[in-house]
Amino acid sequence: MKVKTQIMTKEEMFRSLKRVAHEIIEQHNGAKNLVILGIQRRGVPLGKIIKEEIEASENKKVPFGVLDITLYRDDLSTIGNAPRVNATDIPFDLNGKDVILVDDVLYTGRTIRAALDEIMDFGRPANIEVAVLIDRGHRELPILGNFIGKKIPTSKNEIIEVKLQEIDKKYGVFIVEKDSPVSNKKEKPKPTKKKPVRSLKKPVNTKKARKK
Repeated sequence: MKVKTQIMTKEEMFRSLKRVAHEIIEQHNGAKNLVILGIQRRGVPLGKIIKEEIEASENKKVPFGVLDITLYRDDLSTIGNAPRVNATDIPFDLNGKDVILVDDVLYTGRTIRAALDEIMDFGRPANIEVAVLIDRGHRELPILGNFIGKKIPTSKNEIIEVKLQEIDKKYGVFIVEKDSPVSNKKEKPKPTKKKPVRSLKKPVNTKKARKK
């Protein structure tokens, strides 16, 4: 795979996350009933940035939890016998809370669907909303982002890579092109038309030969 272009710098990422945090505050008229859940892996550091911005603005602590959706995925049977499972840590009651679910990229919607299933095993929130840094489209399920940092139209041959200091030792958002599949089939040589061979010898007149 190769990097096609960088679409967000560190400064642009933080500016977008700050805006998302203030949209959440405005939508909920403060942070009184808010809790934030970051989806492993990159949704966790992004969720913490949003949480810190809300706390700084509202001067109020916001409960923060970590959600690992691996065992709730609908493609679990196709990703191997020993899928990597990270920690889920929700050390507070979700019942009646306004949950902000944070992830890096919203794509097909299947990650969010798995997260919703897991949340329901922990309680019954008043409502659940989705906050993402990037919405790249191509939804396969009827799931929308409520708070979006940036919408980036992409093709299915492209990948959005979100780089974070805590995981990747740098910040940035990049569009990466998938490698083109290499065909193993050998091309059959095209059949060549054989040209008729012309004889340089003159035909023998058999009648004259018999008279002699």
